[in-house]
Amino acid sequence: MKRHNPLLEDLKSVLPAIAENASKTEALRQVPKENIELLKKVGLHKAFLPKAYGGYEISLPEFCDCIAALAGACCSTAWAFSLLCTHNHQMALFSKQLQDDVWKENPDAMASSSIAPFGRYQEAEGGIIFNGDMKWSSGCDHADWAIVGFLRDNAEGAKDYCFAVIPSSDYHIDDDWHAMAMKGSGTKTLVIKDAFVPEHRIQKAKDMMEGKSAGYDLYPDSKIFYAPYRPYFASGFAAMALGVAERMVEVFQEVTSTRVRAYTGAKVHAATPALMRLAESKHQVMAARAFMEKTWDEHKAFAEAHRYPTREELAYWRTNQAYSVKMSIEAVDRLFNAIGATQWMLDKEAQRLFRDTHMCGAHAYTDYDVCAQILGRELMGLEPDPSLL
Repeated sequence: MKRHNPLLEDLKSVLPAIAENASKTEALRQVPKENIELLKKVGLHKAFLPKAYGGYEISLPEFCDCIAALAGACCSTAWAFSLLCTHNHQMALFSKQLQDDVWKENPDAMASSSIAPFGRYQEAEGGIIFNGDMKWSSGCDHADWAIVGFLRDNAEGAKDYCFAVIPSSDYHIDDDWHAMAMKGSGTKTLVIKDAFVPEHRIQKAKDMMEGKSAGYDLYPDSKIFYAPYRPYFASGFAAMALGVAERMVEVFQEVTSTRVRAYTGAKVHAATPALMRLAESKHQVMAARAFMEKTWDEHKAFAEAHRYPTREELAYWRTNQAYSVKMSIEAVDRLFNAIGATQWMLDKEAQRLFRDTHMCGAHAYTDYDVCAQILGRELMGLEPDPSLL
């Protein structure tokens, strides 16, 4: 779908430079500083920043179009920067005091995260003392804050899944990201020891899904903050897989247009198998985009109407994303399997696209085996299985 998107047009001006840096990004195992500077120059980091701090508050469909385009240039950069951006949406649901802590003096500040509830804590006067080796914090080298997860005992004797926001001065980064794919995302471990977190920097995840958080209704004119945090947090995964698949179609056309078989000299571009693979993958990628655009447009409409989704609607939103990633991976695999042995060389773009698209499907949120169970249970009227994320 063609939609007015000035931020996307500005972003396109820096994509060639980011694509040129793709190999460097993998070698560094983190996003190069120059990529971050280019993306901040065009203002992508302001996508979900509240207007009160100079942000744009663009719609989710507009943002996802930007992330898909960025992933086609360098998926590692897209992975890290997408999360840095979507965390702004999450923090806008925290207290005004937390938001002032983060953005009042530095509206360009961003946060990485490690939201799985593996943190340990002790209650303290006015807050908690937090400890933990918090893994999977993509883009942490460029973050000023971190959002970390933990389970907190409540008055009823149960546990609340909570998030704490911690400044970078209160942790150090363990440089342990050595991965087969998304090599440059810098998804490292945050080592946090005895960090005091005041109460205003803590929020229950459930409240952020139901319009009950401290930041609810802070921005009555906003078209994006009357929405649960999780769909925004996870929005980039499908967009990245889609952007990689769209780029893979282009790469296959480019490579195949001049490819000849080594032993026979036959031209591959007119061979029936190549044409059929290209056509089917093109259709599949188009279908994935149409499917996700419909879902993203639903997110937008709900937020603008200040309507929170039902459990069933949330189940569709999550699993739609996972199915779109699945389609994108299938489209990439179909082309990569027929693109030729030369494209397996580490200096070739196709092999990077192949690796990165599979990583898009490896995240807990996009694991289709999990998502199929979630939707299947919902369709059969069964209660959600708490063992499924």
